[in-house]
Formats: sequence, structure tokens, C-alpha cells
Amino acid sequence: MKTILVTGGAGFIGTNFIRHALVARPDWRIVNLDALTYAGNAANLEDLHARYRFVHGNINDSALVESMLAEEKPRGVVHFAAESHVDRSIVGPLDFVETNVAGTTRLLSACRRWWEETGRPDDFRFLHVSTDEVYGSLGPEGFFTEQTAYDPSSPYSASKAASDHMVRAWHRTYGFPALITNCSNNYGPFQFPEKLIPLMILNIIEEKKLPVYGDGRNVRDWLYVIDHCEALMTVLERGTAGQTYNIGGGAERQNIDVVHQLCDLLDQRLGRGGATTSRRLISFVTDRPGHDRRYAIDASKIHKELGWQPRFSFEQALAATVDWYLAHKPWIESVRSGEYRRWIEVHYGGARGKGTEGQRD
Repeated sequence: MKTILVTGGAGFIGTNFIRHALVARPDWRIVNLDALTYAGNAANLEDLHARYRFVHGNINDSALVESMLAEEKPRGVVHFAAESHVDRSIVGPLDFVETNVAGTTRLLSACRRWWEETGRPDDFRFLHVSTDEVYGSLGPEGFFTEQTAYDPSSPYSASKAASDHMVRAWHRTYGFPALITNCSNNYGPFQFPEKLIPLMILNIIEEKKLPVYGDGRNVRDWLYVIDHCEALMTVLERGTAGQTYNIGGGAERQNIDVVHQLCDLLDQRLGRGGATTSRRLISFVTDRPGHDRRYAIDASKIHKELGWQPRFSFEQALAATVDWYLAHKPWIESVRSGEYRRWIEVHYGGARGKGTEGQRD
């Protein structure tokens, strides 16, 4: 068995990665270290037993990380653990610095010490999972490449940019075998309902307002989470240490078009139409500060060098995502009964209107 240490595996992408990897890689055993903050849900993985271990803990706890490394002797680390919500970062940026910058640095230090003490094994890899938001905003043309200069716009993206730089510095300074991936917007099962797609799905089901920032024409490249997981496994196994790989879905859409498509998909499934069509619930609200206009990923490097490309079309995967949420109402209720409780309405409701909620779109 090859042991892989995953940080933040009880979150959205981490959950999907663990579940998918255990099926796709029968020779892998996964150890999941997660602090179970508001967006982490151990119940996402409670049915897993074989080849899986959960450890409740924080990446800032260096003693815990060092003891886990010594005990488990992983051949790879996949680092998801991060604060990832843009609106939360605007209200409380220091939490993002503590987790995304300081936490990543402590994790890197612990992993480097263990790697050096064990003779610098050639087959060890540290994969840092990051975001395309570090690049800032694009104009109407062009794409982010691995050579695009960093230009973050929010405390969240600035903290991820800083953590990317730390990972890169650990490779250049210490020869530490680290890799970085920068992905476009993910969607799919188990996504916490503060992000655009699950938020809209739940509000459509409940016939609540659908808050859309600004004019709704901000463009994002959408990546189905299963495609992303397959890309991450590919990079971990075949990527070159010290390299960065952009991962995109090749599915640019305006936010308002995504909301319209969700309305139509759910109307079909819920039997709505005419005067009850869900599009009537759309409410344009004041744009958030530093809202980047367009993201678009050039994923040609990972395709040419490692042979990865997305398997699912946006239409196919979005419909599957809608169906997953409709089929998992107990999961939705368990998530929303915790700390979430429409967090953004509490912080931003007065300024942006009742029913306005957060979204990393």
C-alpha cells in the first residue's frame, strides 16, 4: 500500500478526492488530517473504512503533523486545507493568513524535516492545491498560463498567492519535491452551500431569492470536481517536482448564464413553469469589493505533458450535480444546521439586502 496524507480532506474537493482516489487507486491508503472548521464535514466520509484513516487536527499543530509523518510514512502529501471563501476573507482576513500562509509554511517545514530525515526518498511528492484567483482578473481575451504574473484582488487570493510562493521557495531553497496546481472554479457533490452553484440550487428548491452580484456577467471557467480529482492524481504521480500545472474545465460561462441554466434544470425536475419559473427569483445585488471580472485557464501544459483533459461536459456535470443535491437532502440539512446558518446574510444583509449570501463565483 502507498500511503497518501491528505490535509483538509473533509472539505468539498478533499472529500471528492479521497472518495474517488480510493476507487481509482486500489493500492492507495489515505490518511486525512482535518480541523473540521465550518466547511469540513466528517460525515462526508463516515462510510469509508478500508484503506482510510481520519485524524482530527490542524496543520498549524507541527507536533501532530510530525508524529503523523513518522507513523504513517506517506509517499505523498496532497494539501487542500485552506480557508477558501472570498467574502469571509473580506470580513476576517487574519484567519486566512493564519491557515493559508502560516499553516502551509508549518506544514512544509514539518514535511521537509521528515523528508530529509528519511534520506530524501525519490518517490515522495508534496502537492499544493491552489486557485486561479491568484492571477487576478482577465480582460475579455486571453487565458491564464503558468507564466502569468500573480495579481490577487482579495485577502483570500492574496493568502493563496503567498502560500504558492512558500511552496515554490521550499523547492528552490531546499530541493523539496513540491508541485503546485492552480485550478478554475470547481462544482459538484458535497460542495458547501456558500458557493454559487450549490447556493443557487438550494435557494431555487426553497423558492428564495437568487442573489447575483453586479450585472451577473462575471465570467468563470467551470471545472467538475471529479475531473479535477483525476488531474490531481495525475500530477501527483507523473508531474515534475518544482513545476506548476494549471487545471481548467474549458467551460467559460457568465455567472448569470449558470444561474439561468440551474433554474431551467430544477424547473424541469420540480415541475415549475409559467408564472412559477425559478428565473423570477433572480435578484441583482451590489457587487462585492475586488470582484474579478473574468477568469479563464489555459490547461494545455497538463494536457501536453501529462495527458490529462476533462472527461465531462459542463452540461452533463451540472445536471449530475443538481441531481446529487436533490437526492441528498439529509446531507444538506446536516450542513446547514451547523455554523453556516446563512453566514453572509448576517454580515452583509443590511448592506446588500435581505437574502444576499456569499459565493466564490
